[in-house]
Amino acid sequence: MSEIALHVLFGIIGLFAGYMVAKFFEKKGASAIIKGAHKEANTILKEAKVEADTLKKEGENIKKDKIYQAKEKFLELKEAHEKVILDKDKKMADVEKRIRDKESQVSNELSKNKKTSQELDEKMKDYNYRLEYIEKKQAEIEKLHKSQVNQLEVISGLSADEAKTELVESLKEEAKVDAMAFIQNTMEEAKMTAQQEAKKIIINTIQRIGTEEAVENCVSVFNLESDDVKGRIIGREGRNIRALEAATGVEIIVDDTPEAIILSCFDSVRREVARLSLHRLVTDGRIHPARIEEVVQKTTKQIEEEIIDVGKRTVIDLGIHGLHPELIKAIGRMKYRSSYGQNLLQHSREVAKLCGIMAAELGLNPKLAKRAGLLHDIGKVPETETEVPHAILGMEWAERYGEKPEVCNAIGAHHDEIEMKFLISPIVQVCDAISGARPGARRQVLDSYIQRLKDLEDTAFSFNGVKKAYAIQAGRELRVIVESEKVTDEKAAELSFNISQKIQTDMTYPGQVKITVIRETRAVNVAK
Repeated sequence: MSEIALHVLFGIIGLFAGYMVAKFFEKKGASAIIKGAHKEANTILKEAKVEADTLKKEGENIKKDKIYQAKEKFLELKEAHEKVILDKDKKMADVEKRIRDKESQVSNELSKNKKTSQELDEKMKDYNYRLEYIEKKQAEIEKLHKSQVNQLEVISGLSADEAKTELVESLKEEAKVDAMAFIQNTMEEAKMTAQQEAKKIIINTIQRIGTEEAVENCVSVFNLESDDVKGRIIGREGRNIRALEAATGVEIIVDDTPEAIILSCFDSVRREVARLSLHRLVTDGRIHPARIEEVVQKTTKQIEEEIIDVGKRTVIDLGIHGLHPELIKAIGRMKYRSSYGQNLLQHSREVAKLCGIMAAELGLNPKLAKRAGLLHDIGKVPETETEVPHAILGMEWAERYGEKPEVCNAIGAHHDEIEMKFLISPIVQVCDAISGARPGARRQVLDSYIQRLKDLEDTAFSFNGVKKAYAIQAGRELRVIVESEKVTDEKAAELSFNISQKIQTDMTYPGQVKITVIRETRAVNVAK
């Protein structure tokens, strides 16, 4: 519409201009020019009118389109709104239905509770009636009992307290023996009941694993083909043997023992390095300080590779995966370490197998138990000396190399240095004791062993009536022979119980000790 107004404005301006020109030329007498201007102005007005009509039609068309689009949008919004309202109505209907169902359920429950309360009232009435009846009967019984007691006191001439005292005195000895037998039977029954499954599991575990006996000393014997080699090993002014001892850290003893040299060292790894180095030097024939150092270095490297190989084979044999390389190396070093004469690697393998079997019997994770059993003594093979207990040191290594908390706790707690927090920990402790305490597993000092047997026999002799006492089964059983005149059959059971309690209180021993009391009566006659 602004363009139309502009054209009209231009037309008016043109008319005005024409009028002014006409006036001008009128004055001058130029009428022809005025007519031309009138025509041009008329033409401009016509064109402006046509253009205005065209723009008006276009505006109306745009207006119609916008109105149509607005109506379509309105219809779409209306449809969406109606859909939302329908969904809400449906949800409200569902909620109303659930509420009606709940109301009906509550009404049913109320009706049932009403019936139940009526039944309870009836039962309470019946109970109160019976209780009153029982109280009356009890009162009658008490009266009757008192009358009977009075009659018995009159007949016997004793009061109830006097009769009770006399009865207690007469039965005192018999009650004591019966009580002792009852206590012993009860304790044995409780032990059998409580420990039956545990003993079954332990016995089955021990029977299902093969054991080997191994004894490691602090010396190794290196055999020679002839005694002539001894001089070459010693060298001029002892240079070779000093170089060998300095390179290996092993004391080499060359004495009068025919065709043999003794290697002495507490470290089995160094002793093995010295033995293999000597074997190579003697075989090669070239023995001098430079050659000794070269051979010892090669042998040390070979032993380190063998240690890693032994560790890898061990974990593969036991089905253990994901161990840190440093832990594998520590396992391999256990091959050259002994504990109380028992090879440490063999002991750890045995404990791992026992732990796996026992964990499976108890429904635990056997792989995790095997892992803890294999690693429980890794603290015994440190490369440097330390004053930390081997259980704590092994736990620290396991924590450092990413082992699970169950395994770390089992390693640290198998000698009770720390508190046990997982079920695997007591299993590892028990299996360690089983492997170490079985016959032949470890060397025991003879004097302490004999003293323990003597203490067992002396404990039995400290009781009256003991005639002979024998500690048998490596101190696992004590047989006591008593005098039949002094010890009755009833007192034999009491004596066995008392001896077991004294041994349990006063002595320290592995496993358990069985006490057997033997009493016999012999009658001997000679026919002539």
